[in-house]
Amino acid sequence: MCGSEPKPLPEGVQRVAAALQSMGHPHAPVMLDGAARTAQQAAHALGIAVGQIAKSIIFRRKADGAAVLVVTSGDRRVDEKKVDALVGETGRADADFVKAKTGFTIGGVAPVAHAEPPVALIDRELFRFEEIWAAAGHPHGVFRLRPQDLETLTGAPVADVVQEPAP
Repeated sequence: MCGSEPKPLPEGVQRVAAALQSMGHPHAPVMLDGAARTAQQAAHALGIAVGQIAKSIIFRRKADGAAVLVVTSGDRRVDEKKVDALVGETGRADADFVKAKTGFTIGGVAPVAHAEPPVALIDRELFRFEEIWAAAGHPHGVFRLRPQDLETLTGAPVADVVQEPAP
């Protein structure tokens, strides 16, 4: 052992990698040296614009307790009223709910390979970019994709789900 052997990927990243591979996605997850728990941290580590980070935000639908996944551009804030109009009234999801429903911890929630399939929406603002990056099941894991890949990988519709940017 010389200390340079590759470490096995964390379980969540392995799940994401397997899901991406099974769907024919060309880009495997990569592990960053530092944590990418926020869109700003991830963008800095990757040398890209914050908007190119596809944030996975989880809400709890009040009617049935379903997880609602909103994949949004890193430089935008989700407008909960717009989400509620599309999927029914939602509320905040705590860390235990997110882990139970997705299998991922907050800061590493991927848009794919959830423990339970969520109700999902994709922010149309992501389509401003040719290439985006999403969390891959761990705060250090990310993977590359195109916005249209999100539609294929998640089966989710594209919608207006964000607050209007400040002028």
